Amino acid sequence: MMGKAVAAVLTLLLISALGAEGKALPRSAIELRCQCLDTHSRFIHPKFIQNVNLTPSGPHCKNVEVIATLTDGREVCLEPSAPWVKLIIKAILDK
Repeated sequence: MMGKAVAAVLTLLLISALGAEGKALPRSAIELRCQCLDTHSRFIHPKFIQNVNLTPSGPHCKNVEVIATLTDGREVCLEPSAPWVKLIIKAILDK
């Protein structure tokens, strides 16, 4: 019985990890670690982007993180090295 419960929990964790591509962690984790589990490099049209948050690397995370809030409310971690994301970063830094 206990083995089945452990297997069920592990399966749920694996499924949730697979569905985390390009997603940001909840805001409660901001102080402790990186917010981005994975990054999204495919182009997202600007009309679907509501806001972009640029977080430089630091003691909380060794990576530069670019998190876009989409018009439907989802948060997507963008790949900072993607050419179209570099344009967004440049526009933010030039402001």
